[in-house]
Amino acid sequence: MYIMFSIKKSVLLLSFIAVIMSINAQTYTSLNNENFAKQLKSKKLQLVDVRTPSEYASGHLPKAINIDFKNQDFEKNILKLKKKKKVAVYCRSGVRSKKAAEIISKNNYIVIELNTGISKWNGDIVTE
Repeated sequence: MYIMFSIKKSVLLLSFIAVIMSINAQTYTSLNNENFAKQLKSKKLQLVDVRTPSEYASGHLPKAINIDFKNQDFEKNILKLKKKKKVAVYCRSGVRSKKAAEIISKNNYIVIELNTGISKWNGDIVTE
């Protein structure tokens, strides 16, 4: 009887751990250049450059808006995005965009991110 009770407790504990781990799983899609470029053709997409304003000014993807990940109001600013549109994010190398994608997706947005960043982008770049 005691062994059966211990097994049930163990199964319950493992199930709980599995649920907690799934909550912390990646909640965005990381794409290479080719697949990110395909997604950019969608009209139901918001393109966000999460680099600093000076990095953005030095060259960014066409139609991208700048929401600086390092700005203390980053999360507040991303909440201005439309929830009905997918959010595509990128940075210089893919590090900040992954962190930004996590934050944005936790706010119930569908998010894709460019895994190599703009430094390896082979498409159009706009300079101001």
